[in-house]
Amino acid sequence: MFAYIVRRLALMLVTLIGISIIIFVLLRVVPGNIVDILFDAAGFVDPADKANLEKELGLNLPLYVQYLHWIGGLLHGDLGYSYVSEKPALQEILPRIPITARLAGLALLFSASIGIPLGVISAVHQGSRLDYALRIVSLSGLSLPSFWLGLLILMASVSLFGTMPIYNPNPKTWTEAIAIYCVPAMAVGFRSAALTMRITRSSMLEILRQDFIRTARAKGASEASVNYRHALKNAILPVITVIGIEAAFLIGGLIVTETVFNIPGVARFLVEALRWRDYPIVQNLVMLIAVVVVFANFTVDMLYAAIDPRIRYTD
Repeated sequence: MFAYIVRRLALMLVTLIGISIIIFVLLRVVPGNIVDILFDAAGFVDPADKANLEKELGLNLPLYVQYLHWIGGLLHGDLGYSYVSEKPALQEILPRIPITARLAGLALLFSASIGIPLGVISAVHQGSRLDYALRIVSLSGLSLPSFWLGLLILMASVSLFGTMPIYNPNPKTWTEAIAIYCVPAMAVGFRSAALTMRITRSSMLEILRQDFIRTARAKGASEASVNYRHALKNAILPVITVIGIEAAFLIGGLIVTETVFNIPGVARFLVEALRWRDYPIVQNLVMLIAVVVVFANFTVDMLYAAIDPRIRYTD
């Protein structure tokens, strides 16, 4: 087990290095940089001033030198300076991480707490009207874009209450805090809940046909015990895989959601940095997302062995 973990950590390191190279190269391949954007906005280009600014920002150095400077800074905790605000990139990114983390965590909690129970209910009542209704809801969740659902929520809030949830870093009441985070979390988590529900239903239907389920019923076990203690426990592995993938890629869904609800999180900040070709911000944010994805996959693999004793990672 220890050797397996060491190999996985080494593979994760190689993966992150490869991702860093791809990020760096792709940003430089895109036509234009922050200097071009600034001078185009000014409407006047002085070649001498442009060359001085490129030298000041280090954009005149060879690409491999720029890459080594960035990686060296990462290893020392120096993420560089934002080209736009001229503030340290770490100072710009850190305050936004808890905002996105709370939103993503609530969305994931909503998707798991809603998707898993409804998936079990749908599987247990297969072929009933309730099953068909839940399947329609899940298909709707997979079909509706999160940004469109977010706009519908804002329109409904204005129509019913005369106001809409506006982000406030210091909410005065618990209801205001719920509106700030839970409403956008439900908007982005609805799709994840629908996917979790369908995977739970499919996995439960497969397990409920197994011989050990019939044996449990023959021994007189209650339906609740059969469904949750025996069936769900054995059907949960595919669900964990989906939840892990959704947790890793949830930030992609937050880009539009944070924009719709005007939440100053990491995802929205990434879009703004991309528009201005703010290399230090974009590089570090994408690397942060890559680290989250890689560690989420690693955590899911470790959970397999913890939940199912039949799974063992040997040397």
